Amino acid sequence: MGEAMRKVHVHPLPLRIWHWVNAVTVVLLIITGIQLRVPGLPSLPPDSTALLVHKCAGWVMVVSWFFWFLYSLASENLVHHYVIRKGDLKKALGQARFYLISMFRGEENPHRPSPDQRFNPLQKLAYGAVMGLFTPVMLFTGILFGDTVVFRHHILLLQAVKVLDAIHVIGAYVFALYLIIHVYMATLGRRPYSHIKAMIVGYEEESEEQGAEANIHA
Repeated sequence: MGEAMRKVHVHPLPLRIWHWVNAVTVVLLIITGIQLRVPGLPSLPPDSTALLVHKCAGWVMVVSWFFWFLYSLASENLVHHYVIRKGDLKKALGQARFYLISMFRGEENPHRPSPDQRFNPLQKLAYGAVMGLFTPVMLFTGILFGDTVVFRHHILLLQAVKVLDAIHVIGAYVFALYLIIHVYMATLGRRPYSHIKAMIVGYEEESEEQGAEANIHA
């Protein structure tokens, strides 16, 4: 007989839709950003496709972030899944040990996703930094660059072009690195596709034995 499995609902439909829209938007921004910024490539004209797509994707990202923020406030998503609690600090070392050592020995992930605790402590730190710090900074600097007719005078007056440019580029590198790590971490479920499937269908699968063990140690 096969191992008894149970479904644990962890990703509400609005957040699943938001996640995939946001993922496509980030990929478009990175690809077009490379076209705009890689040294040695010719400068693109103001009406180039890459620049137009970059600007449109940027505004989609603005709407996407505000949707995530407002939905998270209304649904208490921020409180449940992003706030670092005292217990998380104790679990963070164990989670780091799993990623660095234990998973290569075939040991089980100490974190069990649940409707109330989707993210482990390290995920909370990473996602909180990306959504609470780096994304707003990227959106703010992008808006300043994206509507130069309105902001050009103030930017030039403050001689802030190079500073804004440096911040935006550094943020882009952070997002590219985050995307690589995020895709890798998404393959660390029970099966390589488990976490990806969960972000499509909304639930994770775990054995009844694992669920009982998680409840004992909770």
